[in-house]
Amino acid sequence: MLQDEKAEDVTVLDLTGKTSIADHMIIASGRSARHVTAIADNIIVRLKEVDVDKVSVEGRQQADWILLDVGDVILHLFRPEIRAFYNLEKMWAVPLPENVSR
Repeated sequence: MLQDEKAEDVTVLDLTGKTSIADHMIIASGRSARHVTAIADNIIVRLKEVDVDKVSVEGRQQADWILLDVGDVILHLFRPEIRAFYNLEKMWAVPLPENVSR
């Protein structure tokens, strides 16, 4: 789906055992706020076509960072400079120390 929407730098993170919020996180970039919004809107339409109606959306109005929560999968869509600033890949890729509660 994301390739069809021309999303860039798509990364899939396996969150199994790291958090209870989701099993997978997908991170992708759009070239502009308009592109990020178009990606999100088209993904929502395609999810509805396959009977996925429960999609929570955050950040659509500003479109620097749009989050789509589909239950076990969370999709983050960023403008490139916002993605670089937050660097979610680094934050979630690092294993937590044994003594840190999840």
